[in-house]
Amino acid sequence: MRGRVRLGRRTKELAAQLQAQEIAVIAHEDLDAVGAAGLVEAGAAAVINAHSSLTCRYPNLGPRLLHAHGIPLLDNVGEEIFSLLADGDEVEIEGRKILKDGQVIAVGTVVTAHMIEERERIAQLNLPRELERFVSNTLEYAAREKDVILGEIQFPQLGITCVGKAVVVVVRGVGYREDLQVLAPFIQEAHPVLVGVDGGADALLQAGYRPHMIIGDMDSVSDTALRCGAEIIAHAYSDGRCPSAERLATLGVGFHMVPAPGTSEDLALLWAHEQGAELIVLVGSHSNMIDFLEKGRPGMASTFLTRLKIGPILLDAKRLSELYRPKTPYGALPLVLAALIPILIFMGLASPWRHYLRLFWLQLRLLVGWF
Repeated sequence: MRGRVRLGRRTKELAAQLQAQEIAVIAHEDLDAVGAAGLVEAGAAAVINAHSSLTCRYPNLGPRLLHAHGIPLLDNVGEEIFSLLADGDEVEIEGRKILKDGQVIAVGTVVTAHMIEERERIAQLNLPRELERFVSNTLEYAAREKDVILGEIQFPQLGITCVGKAVVVVVRGVGYREDLQVLAPFIQEAHPVLVGVDGGADALLQAGYRPHMIIGDMDSVSDTALRCGAEIIAHAYSDGRCPSAERLATLGVGFHMVPAPGTSEDLALLWAHEQGAELIVLVGSHSNMIDFLEKGRPGMASTFLTRLKIGPILLDAKRLSELYRPKTPYGALPLVLAALIPILIFMGLASPWRHYLRLFWLQLRLLVGWF
């Protein structure tokens, strides 16, 4: 295989710059599914990783995703690749070798289907140990962060009204497109406040919606999204340092800094809760240990505390998608609906079940074409 390379140490940022049929050169230990999906969407011809894409610490899904899309992955070529190549250089990949101008400049390991299966098997064996470490870190950080998360975070006063309304928070995690499709009828009818977390703002724009708010450290959101007219909250570290301040100032867009521990996803949920949202629907969420390990986080303290604080008004679009997936032939639909009537009446009288009922009704109408 021969092609031009594009280099980047942050896979998400590289994916946004990658041109179709370019060879991506990354430095990503335990390549995650979101990063791999970005490379697939960008049309990468092949991926060269300076590090190991499969360390067997836990079963990460990135390599399997690349293989499923027929994208070759060459692993462990070494950090020197970043000093030997520059954007636009043409290279040739011959098996384990990388050649430039006919000379071998690096040698790696070809990641095969058999290797992926074997490494995933070993990773499953290592999972209990990783889980124990993850739980310990979560509890340790929860004790440190509980006063901040469960207390009052000082959010700026903005011209967005959430009281008594639904808020949809979009994170560009695995399955975010499907999540947004599930919510399409709800968004059309309920007109919720739309919040994009970093690249989630671009996800909203691609789906045809303009975000009202963008929250995050702005490491994976496009300039186009930042200029779309949304209110912007830059997530700063607890000590006040704000990595995105320089970029936002250069773009000339107004923004507010909010220092807080935890993830930008958590900060967005807390903002919606503090603003009096009646219902918060989370799209593309990170909700399990693998999700957090793939993001390089050794625990999920802030996420645990955030969900503890928000309570029953938080709904996960992934769960909704599973709940509403039709499993009955349309011919039996009247019988199913008749059986559900007493249950739905009870749910409609109780909170928060009325929110589930409303979303169920909207999705059902979409499926049978009643819009």
